[in-house]
Parts: sequence; C-alpha cells; structure tokens
Amino acid sequence: LLMPQARPKKTLEFLFDVGSPTTYLAHKRLPDLIARTGADVVYVPVLLGGIFKATGNASPVMVPAKGVYMGADMARFAKKFGVSLNMNPYFPINTITLMRMAAGMVGEEAFPRLDDALFDAMWKGCKNMGDPEVLASVLAGAGFDPAVLLALAETAEAKDRLKTNTESAVARGAFGAPTFFVDDEMF
Repeated sequence: LLMPQARPKKTLEFLFDVGSPTTYLAHKRLPDLIARTGADVVYVPVLLGGIFKATGNASPVMVPAKGVYMGADMARFAKKFGVSLNMNPYFPINTITLMRMAAGMVGEEAFPRLDDALFDAMWKGCKNMGDPEVLASVLAGAGFDPAVLLALAETAEAKDRLKTNTESAVARGAFGAPTFFVDDEMF
C-alpha cells in the first residue's frame, strides 16, 4: 500500500497595515487559515500610503462608487465570518507610528498582542489612533508601556525595516493591502 506523500508546509507572508479595514478582516481570518492548513504566517508590516504613492494607487474610498461597493462587500464578509467590523469615523489615519511599532516588534513574543490591540482599536473600537493620548491608552490597556513602544517607533531599525518592507512589497508587485505571498505567488 502506498502512503500519500506529505505536502510540504507552506509559508504565507502577510503584508499588512493596521489602517486598512480589508487587512483587518484578513487578519481576523488568519487563525482559521493556520488551523486548517498548518501554514506558517510571516507578518510583514508595510506602509500602505507608501505603497499607494509608489504605485499610483489610491484608497478605494477616494473613488465614490468603489467606496460604496467596498463598504457593502466588507460588511458581507464580516457577517459571513462573524467578525466585528466598525468603520472608524477618523479614517483615514496616518499609521506611520503604528506601523513602525509593528516593524520594531515583529518576531517578538508580544507582537501578536500588539497587532491585535492596534487592529481592534482601529476597526472594532473605532479609536482615533492618530491621537497620541488615545494611542497611549490603547497600548497601556494591552499591557504595554506606551513610552517604550513610542521610543521603539523612533529607532533607526524600526524605521528602516518598515521602509525596506514597503519598498520590497512594491518591487514584488504589491499595490495595496492586504497582500499575501505564498512562495513567489502574490494574492
């Protein structure tokens, strides 16, 4: 009897910016995907505004018909998968500080907690994450020292990692977020 060959474990690169509601929806679906496929997920913080600028793309909300459709489509997706999604009244928010924090923390044990806190504050709690006091409150509520993460966001390493990730995303063909790569195939 021939035994079926085990398929090699796949790695999914998840290029994300917490300022994107569609990326939030994808983030909420990743645990199920991991459980179902056994894939390893590599979180890659990028700056969506930088990707848009480099590719000439723009937020769907900048195109009225596209924005209306996208809102309805996201609501359908959220309902289907039981994800709480609230459109943030402060959207769009400049996420450079948030994404520098993520770039500085990615790979650390506490990264998932930070990522969840930032995404949930934006798209579940509708917080103005561009307000330093609100950001500090969200970070403290998630068990972080806001001063430490704000200092991390200002380090050359975090800034360089975010910039490099963003430039690499564009070079690989990304034009928005979320973007996924499995091997060299983009989704």
